[in-house]
Amino acid sequence: MSKTKVGIIGTVGVPAKYGGFETLAHQLVENLGHQLDLTVYSSSKSYSKAERVKSWKGATIKYIPLKANGIQSIFYDILSMLHAMFFCDVLLVLGISGCIFLPFVKLFSTKRVIVNIDGLEWRRAKWSGWIKQFLMFSEQVAVQFADDIITDNAGLQDYVAEIYGIKSSLIEYGADHVTPVPVQTADLQAYPFLSQPYAFKVCRIEPENNIHVVLAAFKTMKNMPLVLVGNWTHSQYGKDLIAQYSHLPNLHLLAPIYEQTTLNLLRSNCTVYIHGHSAGGTNPSLVEAMYLGLPVIAFDVIYNRVTTESTGIYFTTKEELVTQLVMLNEPTLQALGTTMKLIAERRYTWSFIATKYAQLVQDTTRQTAPTLSPTIPQIQTVKL
Repeated sequence: MSKTKVGIIGTVGVPAKYGGFETLAHQLVENLGHQLDLTVYSSSKSYSKAERVKSWKGATIKYIPLKANGIQSIFYDILSMLHAMFFCDVLLVLGISGCIFLPFVKLFSTKRVIVNIDGLEWRRAKWSGWIKQFLMFSEQVAVQFADDIITDNAGLQDYVAEIYGIKSSLIEYGADHVTPVPVQTADLQAYPFLSQPYAFKVCRIEPENNIHVVLAAFKTMKNMPLVLVGNWTHSQYGKDLIAQYSHLPNLHLLAPIYEQTTLNLLRSNCTVYIHGHSAGGTNPSLVEAMYLGLPVIAFDVIYNRVTTESTGIYFTTKEELVTQLVMLNEPTLQALGTTMKLIAERRYTWSFIATKYAQLVQDTTRQTAPTLSPTIPQIQTVKL
C-alpha cells in the first residue's frame, strides 16, 4: 500500500534553523517519515549550496528561489502549492500568507488541503493597515477553502468557531526537543550572569511581545538581572529599546541565538522565565520553557492561560510584573516549575503532536471531496 504524499508548505525548510513552524516541519519528518511520503518546501535563500540536499531523513526537499518570510512569503507559498498540486495528495499549509491561492487549488485539482492558521497574524502591531487587511482576507479564504483547519490553542479554536462557525482541529506544539544544559567553567567566562539568579526571555522584538513592559519592570529589579535574547536591530521598536536600556548593568540584551545548545544553556539555568507574548496561540517558546521545568510568569491573555492551564503567574502591567517578582520565593519557584513540567510532559511532546497530524491527514483523505463552486469571500474591515 503506497504512502499518502504530503507536501509541507510555508516554512523556511528543514533541517530547522529558524522558528516554530520550521521546528514543527522538522519534527513531523522525524516522527512520520516512516508513515507518510513527505515533501518539505524550503527556501534556497536560507540554505547555502553546500547545505541543500534532495532528501533529508526520508523526506523529499524542494527548494523555492524566494524568501519564506516577509512579502515574498506570499509568492513562496503559492509556488510551493502549485508544485504540490501535481506531486502530492495532501497540502499541509503552515500559515496563511499564500492562502489566496487556495480557490485555484480547489478549482483545478482534487487535492486535500489542511491549513494551520497560526495565531491571528493580522493582529500583530508591526503590520501596516493594508497588510492587516490582506492577512485577514487570507485567513478568511483559508477557512473557506481548506478541507481542515488546525488551531494550536483552545482560545484560537474558540475564535474560529465564533467568527467562522466551524470546528477546527486542535493540535498544539511539541517541546521535548529541548534539553537542560549544565553550566561549565567556560560558560561562566562567556556569560558571567550564569553564576547568579537571573530571569530569562527569548522572543522576536515586537510590541505584542511586550518587551517595553518587561524592560521597564526589570529596570527597577536590582537583585534579579534579566537576560533577553532577540532580534533587536530588525525594527525601530527594537533599536529604540536598545538605546534606552542597554546601558543598565542588570539588563543583558543579547543578539539572536540560533544554536540550540547555547540557547538551552541560557534558559535552562534561569531562575524564572518571563513570557510576554500577547498574540498568537500556543507559543513555542512558552511550551519549551515549560518542558524544561522553568517557573513561568506570563502575560495575562487567554492563550497563555490555556497553555499553562491557569497554573502560572500572570501580569499585564509593569507594576504587576514587579509585584510578582518581589513576591517570589524558593518554594513557589520549585512548585511552579514542577507544575509546568508535568503539563508539558502530558500535552507537549512531539510523538503525541505528530500522531495527531497523522490522524488528521488520514481523516482528511477519507473525506468525500465536495463539488466546488468557489466564491471569494468579501473582505471584512479590520479595526485598526
